[in-house]
Amino acid sequence: MVTLGQMLPSGNVAGFNCRTLLPSFAPPLTTTTRNFSVKMSIPATQASIVLPENRIILGCGAVSVDFLAAVASYPSPDDKIRSTSFEVQGGGNTGNALTCAARLGLTPRIISKVADDSQGKGLLEELEADGVDSSFMVVSEGGNSPFTYIIVDNQTKTRTCIHTPGNPPMIPTDLSQSNLLSALDGAKLVYFDGRLHETAAIVAEEANRRGIPILIDAERKREGLDYLLNFASYVVCSTKFPQEWTEASSIPSALVSMLLRLPKVKFVIVTLGKDGCIMLQRTEMDNLLPEEMDVEDLFEKLNLEKDTNATLPACISSNVAKLHAKGIGTITGKLLVGTAERIPQTELIDTTGAGDAFIGAVLYSICANMPLEKMLPFAAQVAAIKCRALGARAGLPHSTDHRLSPFLV
Repeated sequence: MVTLGQMLPSGNVAGFNCRTLLPSFAPPLTTTTRNFSVKMSIPATQASIVLPENRIILGCGAVSVDFLAAVASYPSPDDKIRSTSFEVQGGGNTGNALTCAARLGLTPRIISKVADDSQGKGLLEELEADGVDSSFMVVSEGGNSPFTYIIVDNQTKTRTCIHTPGNPPMIPTDLSQSNLLSALDGAKLVYFDGRLHETAAIVAEEANRRGIPILIDAERKREGLDYLLNFASYVVCSTKFPQEWTEASSIPSALVSMLLRLPKVKFVIVTLGKDGCIMLQRTEMDNLLPEEMDVEDLFEKLNLEKDTNATLPACISSNVAKLHAKGIGTITGKLLVGTAERIPQTELIDTTGAGDAFIGAVLYSICANMPLEKMLPFAAQVAAIKCRALGARAGLPHSTDHRLSPFLV
């Protein structure tokens, strides 16, 4: 596999000396499927999809170089161990999500910042090779591009990240007004990962003025995130965020609280790792009088409907109802529970960037007007495919990947 990993350190590999990387590399344009053994109910043919008419999206947020070292087990303090494999790839939430969206068929543009060092040049080359327009990126003279050390534990299938921000950091004046307007021109959707919050605020304000929908990745509480959420049309959260942000007693109740606090949001998704995801969609009912239900009771009911023998992702959806959360309030909407693929332990390599892959697939699904009941399994499958390779980008599938066929017919 050829990735940013062609830029191998010329010195001590274990020292991760990022400044000794060679500037030229070729990113992965294909992915291996030799370890794929999931049984499908339909023939494994290439996915036949109709690309959205408007495929332009804009993302603003993090990019980085990821130094990935897989180890037999996570070291104890003062241990000296050897890696079982080592890769260098592009990373960062926005860079990963847009790369995923590009491989699925969208035309992403990215706003972020790198330095004019070898890592920065490599990041730009990799984005462009994957079909992400990097012409709105800011490149500083001197300083360093962002980078992250990632230790992947082969035993527990977990990863530990140590991030070093880029220097100098991005500030709003780095993005000219003409570039801002050009970046948004023709965009169907704008995505923010919550980083570069001052610049992101300016982009969000202009996108809002133009009526362009906005998707926010609410991974954790960050400076400026609350302001960005006020512009959101869609929110995708990590498992812990909804309860931390709302102080609700459960995730379903927290989702009701989020939709009440964010009246522009159409849906909120919470990713739950191997347990799938949960979504609350706001729905208008016109003059109908839907049933009122406790949202936590409904969540438990939907969970009981899961097919525990299924291997591929699926979605269970409620009818539209008045969903009540005790002590919080009521929202009219639908609750959807998505399952994840049951990846055999022998095929699970690395979860780094799985959430970014999920978001990339959601971005595609929104542009393609995909029904929510199809979107959640599709996004879960894209994330599962990614987890079969080391790093956030090496395993990202293209739209023609036969493993996506069941979700795109």
